[in-house]
Amino acid sequence: MSCLVSLCVSLWLVALVARTSASSDEDINVLVLLPENNSYPFSIARVKPAIEYAKQGIKANGGHLSQLNFNIKYRNSECGNHALFALIDECNTRTDLILGPVCEYAAAGVIRVASHWDIPVISAGALAVAFDEKNPEYTHLTRVAPSYMKMAKTFASLFDQFSWKNAILIYDDDKEERNCYFTMEGVYVILNAEEYNIAHLTINSKEDKLDADEIVKSLHSEVIVICAHADIVREIMLAAHRWRMTNGSYIFFNIDLFNSSAYGNGSWKRGDIYDKEARAAYSVLNTVTLLRTVKPEFENFTIELRKSIQRPGVRDCKDCDNVNMFMEGFHDALLLYAIALHEAKKSGYSRKNGSEITRHMWNRTFEGIAGQVFIDTNGDREGDFSVMSMTDHEAGTYETVMNYFGINRTFQMMPGFNSDKFLLHGRSIAKAPSDHVTPDMSSCGLGVSAVTGIIVGALLGTALLMAFYFFRKNYRITIERRTNREEFNAGKHRQLREDSIRSNFSTA
Repeated sequence: MSCLVSLCVSLWLVALVARTSASSDEDINVLVLLPENNSYPFSIARVKPAIEYAKQGIKANGGHLSQLNFNIKYRNSECGNHALFALIDECNTRTDLILGPVCEYAAAGVIRVASHWDIPVISAGALAVAFDEKNPEYTHLTRVAPSYMKMAKTFASLFDQFSWKNAILIYDDDKEERNCYFTMEGVYVILNAEEYNIAHLTINSKEDKLDADEIVKSLHSEVIVICAHADIVREIMLAAHRWRMTNGSYIFFNIDLFNSSAYGNGSWKRGDIYDKEARAAYSVLNTVTLLRTVKPEFENFTIELRKSIQRPGVRDCKDCDNVNMFMEGFHDALLLYAIALHEAKKSGYSRKNGSEITRHMWNRTFEGIAGQVFIDTNGDREGDFSVMSMTDHEAGTYETVMNYFGINRTFQMMPGFNSDKFLLHGRSIAKAPSDHVTPDMSSCGLGVSAVTGIIVGALLGTALLMAFYFFRKNYRITIERRTNREEFNAGKHRQLREDSIRSNFSTA
């Protein structure tokens, strides 16, 4: 009889544990807003395997987080208002978490509505300056990729390290998604705040024929920073080499954060007749990109993502198996939410308390798929970046020469670092390819003699005549200079005022 009672009690306890375990599981509805178009490095086909990998990892690791059941729905956001419409379509279903959008114009409306509805938003995009100010419109946004302002601090530290004083920012603005516009906006704001003399030059390669020679002839700043498609960068560097600007008188940078083939072949080598000149030109071009860390977990992550993308039924996606920062970021986004939700629940809150969950995501450190992730008190990820330079001029190969760690604003100089490449070696005005006269560098072009004055006057007169001529020929190259930070912040800079995220969506 006692054995029978013991058996009954045992069965009852097993049933109770099973029932308790089942009741402790919690369904979390996740809405992922990303484009279906695979030309984007953050398309659904690219990012979905990373999110599913995180979901499986959370479940497999056991513990409290494994009790979360993520019901994930993927919706096409495109890169505009379609993302907001997709969110509104889901209003009859309780959405607990939004992942994405990435594109600035798509993200702005979604984050505003989600913040009003008390839904946390985590994105590896929305990197523009406007999203740095979370109150009152973007209160529920957490960014798991370094913003453009974080990247721009790399340049501020470089300017301080090497005592540069001025720069010109050249960017291709397509007037649509405007990735390079928003990238350079961050650099402009940071360097302008440090009181460096910053100019910028806008091109629109979709509407206007690129005249690289005309661009480089107008360059007089010490540091030249370029953000454009790789083909445009190559044309500008070839022109700079023709005009003898690659002799150490100027410092050239290219910004390529996403490490993605979707932005073009970044190599100088194209198999054409200009390869030799391009290799020489690129010997002075430095590239700023995200620091890539390697650990065993990341290697396995990469292998599994490639397997997922190669499975039958997966839509054809060129280069989708190249892991980029968006894949990493959205993987870490789901993990971050799970950690924050667990902590919020311990404090007596539930998945419905979006603001509290968001608060638990900010000002914390956790282990992401590629290493430690630092989220600051404003809900933005601290960024680590690398500077790459050509170290073998014969082979034309690049390697990382400096790493920049955003959390403490320090540099790590790598074995290939050569300080001489970052020092200015006298200044000279760009010379036409047919001009073989060697400029007098004894006074770095800053002499005050009468002869120098006559030469400078002649050059200025020639420049004005050429500007008038090319204006008549419909070359629309615009250089706008601003050195007053208050004018910029007050919105007196017409282009940045009219094109800012906040003003474009203020009446949404």
